Amino acid sequence: MTSKEKTDLICKILSDKKANDIVYLDVEKKTSLCDYFIIAGGRSKTQVKTLAENLEEILKKNYDILPQRVEGAQGGRWAVLDYTDVIVHLFGDEERDFYRLERLWEDGANLIRYED
Repeated sequence: MTSKEKTDLICKILSDKKANDIVYLDVEKKTSLCDYFIIAGGRSKTQVKTLAENLEEILKKNYDILPQRVEGAQGGRWAVLDYTDVIVHLFGDEERDFYRLERLWEDGANLIRYED
């Protein structure tokens, strides 16, 4: 599975669970960290936690894809799931407004809003 295919799959899984404002950034030429960042929001701590748990479960069960690392998911305010070439950032509304990760990595052409 390519990085782009994995990104599309993750965005679809998040969308199916009603994540809000899903965007992804192509950062392959900007950093050696990964190829794509996905940023999505949840409306509550419970939803952020559920989005992270559901994503991890579906990717493991259906695609045998495991994250290298997961941080923050238990608190429900934010979560980072590192799938090596794709890093997923999930935020509650306040945390997303505060950190505004999109502005750190976008150059105008590499930010894509996900739509089903």
